[in-house]
Amino acid sequence: MNSKIFKPLLISALFLLFCVKPTLSFSQEKAAESTEKPFDPKEVVFEHIGDSHSMHVFGNIAIPLPVILYTDKGLEIFSSEKLGLHHEEGHEAPVHKGEYYNYKLEGNKILAVDEAGEVNKDAKVYDFSITRNVASMWMGMIILLIVFFSISSSYKKRAGKAPKGLQSWLEPVILFVRDDVAIPNIGVKYARYMPLLLTIFFFILINNLLGLVPFFPGGFNLTGNIAVTLVLSVIVLIVINFSGNKYYWKHIFTPDIPVWLYPIMVPVEIIGIISKPFALMIRLFANITAGHIIVLSLISLIFIFKTAWMATVSVPFVVFMDCIELLVAFLQAFIFTMLTSLFIGMAVEEHHH
Repeated sequence: MNSKIFKPLLISALFLLFCVKPTLSFSQEKAAESTEKPFDPKEVVFEHIGDSHSMHVFGNIAIPLPVILYTDKGLEIFSSEKLGLHHEEGHEAPVHKGEYYNYKLEGNKILAVDEAGEVNKDAKVYDFSITRNVASMWMGMIILLIVFFSISSSYKKRAGKAPKGLQSWLEPVILFVRDDVAIPNIGVKYARYMPLLLTIFFFILINNLLGLVPFFPGGFNLTGNIAVTLVLSVIVLIVINFSGNKYYWKHIFTPDIPVWLYPIMVPVEIIGIISKPFALMIRLFANITAGHIIVLSLISLIFIFKTAWMATVSVPFVVFMDCIELLVAFLQAFIFTMLTSLFIGMAVEEHHH
């Protein structure tokens, strides 16, 4: 067979196998559980897209994460394993006897309890634990730092030479962000915002891709966590408004319209300041979360209809959705970066008569 045809077919087959294998493993695991209790698709979906104090690996294997609590009596640190990573439904989660209070895990929330297991309302507990989303964010940051320190080192060592290795693979992406995103939207002042735009683009992209990697510990849904997208949008909001020139603020508070329209237009412009990053937050959160929910819902059809024949329908659709999610991972990183550069460009644009 012609190698030009064989190689793409081999890559496609491996990718499909890579996607289908965890789906079938998930099916086998849930089939075993279904003999013990009725299958609840809502529980499976929300467990995946939510946060957790442990990193699920496979089956009943989970990696406990550190619990860091600050109470009105002091700091307490212990492993989440002491709170029970996989306690059976219908049974009380184990209570950990700490130095100051006793603690119990309800859902994903750690509560202080008394000796009888009742919630201690007098205890003030502030949770700074390393959860699954925090661990995944650190992993994404480590990958980001390793990749870009490696590229930076390559540029220094190979100054004036053609890019090589990882540098040659990512340079077109970096140039794309610069030439097709930053320069058209921001203009001549683009250079000072390139570190921010590249960080946003690759941070979102890496974490989107980590959430799609089968058997990756935890099955992360970091960019589908609204707290993460909120922080990203707040950063964008701060950068936009601190970069705004006098023409930007004049357009908001003293636009070139009749004075009697000011009471209407000024509040609208102020709302616009907040609504722009708010739209970024909701768009990223909704698209990534929806993709994960659709994939898990399609798998759940096998257990809802209680027949293996449904796998012949749901599994191909899951593979198709995984391919779509791969596209969405890149698309959402691009859209967030592009709109950020557009909003910054509107804030730094000079006035033209």
